[in-house]
Amino acid sequence: MDTILLAHGSGGKMMHTLVKDVFVKEFDSSHLRKYEDSAVLEIIDKKIVFTTDSYVVDPIFFPGGDIGKLAVSGTINDISVMGAVPHFLSCGLILEEGFSAEELQKVIKSMKKSADESSCEIVTGDTKVVDKGKGDKIFINTSAIGTMIPDVSLSKKFIEPGDMILINGFIGDHGIAVLSKRKGMEFETSIKSDVQPLNKLIGDLLSNGLSVRFMRDPTRGGVATTLNEICDGMEFGIELIEEKIPVREGVKGFCEILGFDPLYVANEGKVIIVIKREDSDKALEIIKKFPEGRDADFIGEVTRENAGRVILRTIIGSHRIVDMLSGEQLPRIC
Repeated sequence: MDTILLAHGSGGKMMHTLVKDVFVKEFDSSHLRKYEDSAVLEIIDKKIVFTTDSYVVDPIFFPGGDIGKLAVSGTINDISVMGAVPHFLSCGLILEEGFSAEELQKVIKSMKKSADESSCEIVTGDTKVVDKGKGDKIFINTSAIGTMIPDVSLSKKFIEPGDMILINGFIGDHGIAVLSKRKGMEFETSIKSDVQPLNKLIGDLLSNGLSVRFMRDPTRGGVATTLNEICDGMEFGIELIEEKIPVREGVKGFCEILGFDPLYVANEGKVIIVIKREDSDKALEIIKKFPEGRDADFIGEVTRENAGRVILRTIIGSHRIVDMLSGEQLPRIC
């Protein structure tokens, strides 16, 4: 690696290599070596969950959301999938000289609205301005602090063959919605980003005493990359069932035209849940009570075969390997 490429921020193999060989190696932290979206920190007798994320989406306004809503929702979801309740957020802004004050106001109002809906509070922040041409309108960094839900412990090590894979709705909406407004690639579509905080859905699910093994939000790199992260180096495999994967016809159509695979397209309001088979029907019932979970379904299961791999059972009954992409189909998606 001589230079940094866009693909190094994609969520694919190149980003994982960068994280492993540079950041984790040099920072040398036991928390980082877990390769999770948030760190669980024990302070006195409490478990605190801490995360941070940066947002550089292009364009900053897109159908269904904007960079402000994305920054708050994405960071809240990173806390929530660890089995924690998010409480406080930070807001770090890098603004480019000449950025519209009106657009900045819209972004900030959107952040406030999303935080209020999630019962979180933005409590600290920072602002820097760079010369015109040295940025791209606005970049946002958000960090969050939460507390673990009592008696909840989620980890890949708890996953067992026979467990079910559940997702709370249609995949690929966010990536296609953003792309539809990207300069030079604009097209008309009714598809809207799924960007939304999921802490209330996740919190309700985890408070019912069900055997939830693990959760992760499939953002950059989509469902395929997230599932590969889950089974990488483990003694189990994952079998996806193609006909069960919820994809809108509009997303399918644009993916066919653009040469994309919906399994690798980014989501910002989805959570993948690995749950004990005996509790799976109850989990689905709980999730479907929420607007953000009404289209939830099972998309696969954990298997003894094909350890460390994700296999797709196609509609015609054949099987193919679903690997992790090296780079990204679409950069600057979040």
